[in-house]
Amino acid sequence: MEDITVGELKQRQASNESLNILDVREKWEYEEDNIGAQLLPLGEIHVRISEIEQFKNEELIVHCRTGGRSGRAQKYLVSQGFTKVRNLLGGIEAYREG
Repeated sequence: MEDITVGELKQRQASNESLNILDVREKWEYEEDNIGAQLLPLGEIHVRISEIEQFKNEELIVHCRTGGRSGRAQKYLVSQGFTKVRNLLGGIEAYREG
């Protein structure tokens, strides 16, 4: 399992690269601040995994507030056969600061 830094993510976004980003925070957190990711709260991921099946063999970047929940999501997704899941180091807090 690999991680991705805020610097790398921002560089790739600036180049208009098409990215698959998954936000595993709660809906109220997403509504306060988001980076354009698809919302799928960690607590619902096991019952809504079909919503992201199309990314099973593509790079999927997961993030949360600081990186804890997205680390758990990363491990779960890999256990479900997702092959290229990357956790955003420091989460959205680091993204705001970087």
